Amino acid sequence: MQQLNWVKPAICEEGNSCPEVAITEDSVYVRSTLHPGVPATQLTHQEWRDLMDGISKGEFAV
Repeated sequence: MQQLNWVKPAICEEGNSCPEVAITEDSVYVRSTLHPGVPATQLTHQEWRDLMDGISKGEFAV
């Protein structure tokens, strides 16, 4: 696997329980800072857009 440039939200800079995202030309990878050794979830760019859209609409609220 290629070397990924992981980033996390600015609000999480001091936290250790945050999502991290790496975006490449072909895919978007998502992992947790709690488990960086666990294989990342790989999404297409369209799946990533759909996920972000669903989150912004509150579709995943508990």
